[in-house]
Amino acid sequence: MTKSDDTINILRQNILSRGHIPRHIAIIMDGNGRWAKDRGLPRVAGHNEGINSVREVVRECGRLGVEVLTLYTFSVENWSRPKSEVSALMSLLLKSIRNEVDELHKNNVRFTLMGYLNNLPRGTRKGLLEGVDKTKNNTGLNLNLALSYGSRQEIIDAVKAISKDVLNGKFTIESINDEMFSNYLYTVGKPDPDLLIRTSGEMRISNFLLWQLAYTEIFVTPVYWPAFRIAELLEAVESYQNRERRFGRTSDQINRKTGTNSQ
Repeated sequence: MTKSDDTINILRQNILSRGHIPRHIAIIMDGNGRWAKDRGLPRVAGHNEGINSVREVVRECGRLGVEVLTLYTFSVENWSRPKSEVSALMSLLLKSIRNEVDELHKNNVRFTLMGYLNNLPRGTRKGLLEGVDKTKNNTGLNLNLALSYGSRQEIIDAVKAISKDVLNGKFTIESINDEMFSNYLYTVGKPDPDLLIRTSGEMRISNFLLWQLAYTEIFVTPVYWPAFRIAELLEAVESYQNRERRFGRTSDQINRKTGTNSQ
């Protein structure tokens, strides 16, 4: 059942009053094709409707004060989909950023990309990079699209780059640690996700941010991405706020550190 505007406003205010807003939210936007199939529509209709979900989620993350929103937009595996669907997706990407970039810029959103961008069609890549350049000095929400992205390849790229720097004498093998490794990933300069949302009910992470998700809280919803809106986002954030993040420690250790008493 769709929540009323009043209910959403109350939920938003409750979330904001609690604080503890996730700095970085990552979303696996899944279910576009199934949403369309359930309605007797072509798959591309699901992708088109999914743009409306992106628009609402970006705006709401800005309201909440989220620092980074990373959207799993197109994986390296997605290139194996039917050529007609891939072509439609690339055209939709270009159209969407051209339609939305002025609004993003107006709202101080910084637009960034990560992945094998050279695999994208020239026109799509050019349009996306123009959006990146236009918003590069903005200081609000960082909208980060993972395009032609695969986390295993990202990790392999990091290993290759580190190996090259070791061979060139920039540092020793012994000096390699978690922080250094993170600086060689595509997400360098961004905090690891606090919250991962996956739509459509699938219980997997699909080669997405494998290193960065080590201690991320995961929220899976059965809602398909084209139907995911503000109410669903707020539900996920509220769930995150109600969890205890222990990072391998016990509840007693967390309580002692924060000065609270275990119940």
